[in-house]
Amino acid sequence: MNIQDLQIDWLKCFVAVVDSGSLSNAAVEVHRSQSAVSMQIKKLEGALNCQLLIRGPRILELTLKGQTLLGYARRMLALHAETQAAFHGELLRGRIRLGVAEDYAAAYLTPVLKRFAPRYPGIDIELDCEQSASIIPRVTSDELDLALVSRDQPKRGAVLFREMMVWVGSQQFELWNRDPLPVAVYEPGNLARQIAVNSLAMQGRNYKVVYNSSSLTGQLAEVESGIAVAALARCTVPDSLQILGTDHNLAPLDSVEVVVYRSKASQGSKAVDMLRAFLITTLRLPTPK
Repeated sequence: MNIQDLQIDWLKCFVAVVDSGSLSNAAVEVHRSQSAVSMQIKKLEGALNCQLLIRGPRILELTLKGQTLLGYARRMLALHAETQAAFHGELLRGRIRLGVAEDYAAAYLTPVLKRFAPRYPGIDIELDCEQSASIIPRVTSDELDLALVSRDQPKRGAVLFREMMVWVGSQQFELWNRDPLPVAVYEPGNLARQIAVNSLAMQGRNYKVVYNSSSLTGQLAEVESGIAVAALARCTVPDSLQILGTDHNLAPLDSVEVVVYRSKASQGSKAVDMLRAFLITTLRLPTPK
């Protein structure tokens, strides 16, 4: 049986495709053409004599063999990066106290960290997940080094993209027909709460606050159980809930700017420099021309 060696470039392309979700996204990340990435995956599959990915117009999934390889590939790439650093420069080390708004943890930060951690195994990340209103003062006071949050004032942090805010409700209960409208909101000072309340006031819609919480999980539970409707970031809305709009007598909501915000005390930290740059490169949307 002829067993081929596994090339690092094949593994880099494989992990990039899995983490980015598509061949085209992976091509940007590894600085190759889409056809070149596709060819690298084919070579990898040929070397292992098995299919690793199920690819279609709207689908990209790992096969069982692909799932098995993924863990090995991540460890091999991490060791490769560590070996290169040992011979071509000092391994970047450090500790980063990172904060993330609960709304953005799963949708945006987790995919970034999955790519960052294997590349920089010498950097330890301590992650705190709260609401933006709680995280921002902790960055300002140097308790946290870096954070992914909703911008609460002009010039706060580096803008990455805008996140749409939407009304959500349970189709089973149709609470949007009630007067006053029962709403679940975050704690006072939260930007999402301000956007929701301002929208209802501008619309002249009667409402009553039936639930206050700093927890996204709590907000979703109240909506799922038919107690209230809520204004949430679009990226947090599960398939089980309905996005509401003008057909439900609810005006569109303002979007929010999502930023990476850095503490003054972390200036000069190469580890923080690297993660901040990685977040910007990965998440920042191109400016429209």
